Amino acid sequence: MSCNDHKCCEHEEENRSFLIIRIILGTILFAVSFIIENKPLFIVSYLILGYDVIINAAKSIKNMFNEHFLMTIATLGAFFLDEFPEAVAVMLFYQIGEFLADYAQDKAKDSIGALMDLRCDSAKVLQNGEFIKTPSEHVETGETVQVLPGEKIPLDGIITKGHAYLDTKSLTGESVPRSCTVGDEVLSGFVVKDSVIEIQVAKKYSDSAASKILALLNDEKKARTEKFITRFAKIYTPIVVFLAALVAVIPPVFAGNKAVWLYRAILFLVVSCPCALVVSVPLTYFAGIGCASIRGILIKGASSLEKAAKIKNIAFDKTGTLTDGKFCVRSVNAEYCTPFELLKYSAYCEFYSNHPIAAAIKEYFNEKIDEGLISDYREIAGKGVSANIDSHIVNVGSADFAGASHSEMNSVFVSVDGKYCGSIEVADKLKPDSKNAVSALKKLGIFAIMLTGDSKKNAEPVADELAIPCFAGLLPDKKVEKIREFENSAFVGDGINDAPVLAVADVGISMGKIGSDAAIEASDIVLASDSLSKIPKLLKISRKTMRIVYENVVFSILVKVIVMLLGIFGMLDVWVAVFADVGVLILAVLNALRAFLVRD
Repeated sequence: MSCNDHKCCEHEEENRSFLIIRIILGTILFAVSFIIENKPLFIVSYLILGYDVIINAAKSIKNMFNEHFLMTIATLGAFFLDEFPEAVAVMLFYQIGEFLADYAQDKAKDSIGALMDLRCDSAKVLQNGEFIKTPSEHVETGETVQVLPGEKIPLDGIITKGHAYLDTKSLTGESVPRSCTVGDEVLSGFVVKDSVIEIQVAKKYSDSAASKILALLNDEKKARTEKFITRFAKIYTPIVVFLAALVAVIPPVFAGNKAVWLYRAILFLVVSCPCALVVSVPLTYFAGIGCASIRGILIKGASSLEKAAKIKNIAFDKTGTLTDGKFCVRSVNAEYCTPFELLKYSAYCEFYSNHPIAAAIKEYFNEKIDEGLISDYREIAGKGVSANIDSHIVNVGSADFAGASHSEMNSVFVSVDGKYCGSIEVADKLKPDSKNAVSALKKLGIFAIMLTGDSKKNAEPVADELAIPCFAGLLPDKKVEKIREFENSAFVGDGINDAPVLAVADVGISMGKIGSDAAIEASDIVLASDSLSKIPKLLKISRKTMRIVYENVVFSILVKVIVMLLGIFGMLDVWVAVFADVGVLILAVLNALRAFLVRD
């Protein structure tokens, strides 16, 4: 986060604290003035609560009238009609609603600090026979850089010396380290796990994968959606002001009695003040947000809830989102020995390996391993492992390495003393609720797909099990391109590599329990428990909330129109208008609270 970002956050926090003080002080003065019926104190309370509204109203005259303008003239009209409590109450309710809306919206942080871990600001460049530490942006294409175990690859390039397992999940999301050797292409941001490698630089730092992702994320910050009340006021306010002016000017030409028609015009403005909307719409949003939070769904503001109600397409990351990111043994396929013997030889041979597949085999074997029976252990990059197990030479790895005549996806192959003995199928397990969640989304009319950086052979079985389309082998920028093909889209992910697409999707949904800080901060909605079954609930809550918002809008406007017409024809006084306004407000608020009540 830059200094400017820090200053901006501090400034927003100061403004929020100041608003809280204004609301508290204004409320106290309002209550006191109401009790002692002191008009000057009403005015002081009004100015404390609404001075910023009045200023914005004055500014809005230059272009398009907004809700601030309407509220200002309506409340000033109430003062003119000697209805001081009404004027102050409108400002008080408005500021409380605005505070709640802005507070939740600002909870979404702007910075994506964790993603900066992709960057490697320096590289060890070969110069005159030795490797010299050099700023990454100064390294030219064609130069050779050295990367040690545990270090990030600083620039995109080709391995020219050595072989190693690379942790690629920052870019691809793959849970299994990738075996790479001479001639393989590697990207900046990959982490070398076990061996020293040398790389010939293929792209400058500004063109590297990590730099592109960071730039993409910064360029794709989503602007806040315009607040509903503001959008509504752009149409409503000019119409109301124009009609009030007509009431004040035209009837006296034919009927005389200017004072009566001026009174009715002001009464028209007082009635037109969208108090019920100002309070009930934010309250409805936050009732929906509260309902979601109780169920472990954290929604970052009203605009995120509004967009969630419009979702038609949902794209899922694979590893850590649909699957738990942990490999398990699915089947043991013995051909020339018993299944137990095949599993035992494999577990012993993999005893010293830290590879996730090795861990899955050892866990599945689930018996104590006699380390004294293991000797001559060797790990052959890109092929597998070999060891002497109780005087038997065992190879575990690729089909060629084990002498198998066939190859299968997600399987390791085993040979004993040069004779092929069978295979063990491993796979990244689906989360327990993935199937049910996808099925529930389909029933809600949602089109679901998978977008993953994992390989096609690992991704397709998962997609087939869920019966959804799959796009595999996608780097973050390609995920962004794909999500842009869908309107009203959501993306669900958990890793640093998912941050750009979470930021670009109409709605970004991250996993709060296992997700990276980058994914959580880039998203609009966070699933605190990482349960995908929360997503159908999210859609139900958001859709019901928006239905209630529209119900309140239609109801409030309909009643307003009826009461305004009655006021124009002199069929009610200001107290009836105020009572009608308050009645609409109470009913709208009660309806808004229904957003809390969504069945699981």
